[in-house]
Amino acid sequence: MFIESNDYSHVREGVRVLCENFPGEYWRKVDDERGYPDAFVDALTKAGWLAALIPEEYGGSGLSIAEASVIMEEINRSGCNAGSCHGQMYNMGTILRHGSEEQKRRYLPKIAAGELRMQSMAVTEPTAGTDTTKISTFAVRKGDRYVVNGQKVWTSRLLHSDLMVLLARTTPADKVVKKSDGMSIFLVDVRASVDKGMTVRPIRNMVNHETNEVFMDNLEIPVENLIGEEGKGFKYILTGMNAERILIAAECVGDGYWFIEKASSYAKQRVVFDRPIGQNQGIQFPIARAYVNVEAANLMRFKAASLFDAAKSCGAEANMAKLLAADASWEAANVCVQTHGGFGFAAEYDVERKFRETRLHSVAPVSPNMILSFIGQRVLGMPRSF
Repeated sequence: MFIESNDYSHVREGVRVLCENFPGEYWRKVDDERGYPDAFVDALTKAGWLAALIPEEYGGSGLSIAEASVIMEEINRSGCNAGSCHGQMYNMGTILRHGSEEQKRRYLPKIAAGELRMQSMAVTEPTAGTDTTKISTFAVRKGDRYVVNGQKVWTSRLLHSDLMVLLARTTPADKVVKKSDGMSIFLVDVRASVDKGMTVRPIRNMVNHETNEVFMDNLEIPVENLIGEEGKGFKYILTGMNAERILIAAECVGDGYWFIEKASSYAKQRVVFDRPIGQNQGIQFPIARAYVNVEAANLMRFKAASLFDAAKSCGAEANMAKLLAADASWEAANVCVQTHGGFGFAAEYDVERKFRETRLHSVAPVSPNMILSFIGQRVLGMPRSF
């Protein structure tokens, strides 16, 4: 039976203190300019929070996934946006789990120290979408190089990253036994590749989230930048997804608590018809319901993290945590807007910004339907639907 008894106060207090230096005014300015929160990310890096999952022998903190998830939660609960930097938390796991010792010693200490940013992963393609086995980006080995041609989409934080994890086919799909075989993982030096075989086209979107289309035209990647064995890239990507799901779930939990705290505070202070609006059940009950759902999602997050840290199977729990937390944060967001009425749409209250930010997680990095399909087939044993 899972019981979470650790409040992780040692992590929470440190992150909260840092986030106090980046209040709503800071985030509104970044949002207005459609900019990137460099000062915030630099502060997190210098404080060591983004190196949480890097082992101490490589310059990191060597924390658990549970502790790392608390970092993400507290960032969002403080009104900040972990989406600007969370990629580094789980992307570096590709090197940590599957890279050579030389690759680990070459990159991880510099990532931990902030000398390199590893914020970006290029997997999704416009014609493949969620069906990753259908990607067509192809890497051909020519001597001491791989030459890559293809296109990626929704590649986030690339313009603020030094390294990019790339998934590409190295064996044609019609030449493999399993459709998930024949794909490989590469580490791309972004600065050396832009305009030298790689073109980046930013995608303007409803959230101030830096994401891009990436075009590769005879992009050359050194052979030593292959991570792990050729042809096993899809498997490597999957091993990092549980960590990603848990961290995203924690961000949603943080968002959910932020919305609930914001809504309940406003409901207690706002007086209409000579009484606080929170006295009305029509206002009070939806906030209470949202809180119940965030609390439930929070428990599933910690159950998944506990299993992950114990090196036990946690695919179902990690996916359920992400689904529940994304649903709960979106419900809390709607309740918060409704509670504020017209002021929920006013930028100065930060509700509309956070509303847009948390909406993203109902879609990415994995859709609810894919999670439900996973649970239906892998957990409940029902027939495969696709």
